[in-house]
Amino acid sequence: MSPKLSIAIVTCNEEPNIRRTLESVKWADEIVVVDSGSTDKTVEICREYTDKVIYQEWLGFSSQKNFAIDNTKGEWVLSLDADEPVEPELGEEIRRIVASPGAFDGYRIPRKTYFLDKQIRHGGWYPDYNLRLFRKGKGRFEKRAVHEAIKVDGRVGTTEHALLHYAYPDLVSYMTSINKYSSLAVNVLTEKGISRFKAGWVNIVLRPFSTFILKYFLRLGFLDGKPGLVLNLFHSYYVFAKYAKAWEYLEKSSRHGA
Repeated sequence: MSPKLSIAIVTCNEEPNIRRTLESVKWADEIVVVDSGSTDKTVEICREYTDKVIYQEWLGFSSQKNFAIDNTKGEWVLSLDADEPVEPELGEEIRRIVASPGAFDGYRIPRKTYFLDKQIRHGGWYPDYNLRLFRKGKGRFEKRAVHEAIKVDGRVGTTEHALLHYAYPDLVSYMTSINKYSSLAVNVLTEKGISRFKAGWVNIVLRPFSTFILKYFLRLGFLDGKPGLVLNLFHSYYVFAKYAKAWEYLEKSSRHGA
C-alpha cells in the first residue's frame, strides 16, 4: 500500500481563492484546513471537500501552519497557502514521489506567480522555489514573524512542475498585503534590534530604487509588460514602507524614552 499524503492549509477569509486550491488537491488522501475565524464562506466551502476543518485562533504564520501539520495523519504532508492551487502535472509528480521508496525527505516546488491575470516570468518571480512537500516528522516551519519557511531534516530534492500562486488578484489586495507584511517585517527588525543605519536614509531612499533596478532591468522584469512594471514598482514600495516604518518606530521609541 502506498504511503498516504495529507494536505495542510491555513485559512482566514479566503473565499475568492480556496475552492480553486481545494479542487486541485481533492485526489489527496486527507485535507486538513485550520481556520482562524473566517467571516465569509471559506469554512462552508472547505467542508465540501473535507470533514477536517479545525478552528484555531491565530498563532502567527509559522505556529499556525505547524498546528495544521500536527493535525495531519499521512506519512507525507503538502503544505499549501489558500491561494496556491496545484497544477495537474505537479499532482501527478507528487503521487509518483510519495509512492517511490527512493524519494527524498523533502521537495522544493517552483511557483508560477500570477498578477493581474498574467503569469510573471521574470524579475526573480519565477521559479521562486518553496519547500512544501515533506515526510511527516522531517519538516517544520521555522519560527519567523514573516516569510516563514520549512526546514527539513534530511535529503531535499526539487520538483519539475509547479504550484500556481494567485496572491494578488488586484491592486487593492496587493496594497493591503504591502501594509501588512511591511509591518510584520518591522517586527522582525525590532526583535533583532533596529540600528540607526538600518532605518536611515540609505535604506529608505536607495534600497527601494536599487531593488527596482535589479528586478525590472537586470532580472528582465520589463519583459512582463505593464503587469511586470506595476508589480515591481509595488515591490519596491514594499521595501520603502518597511524601512520607513522602521524609522518611524525608532523615532517614536526615542521620544518615548526621552
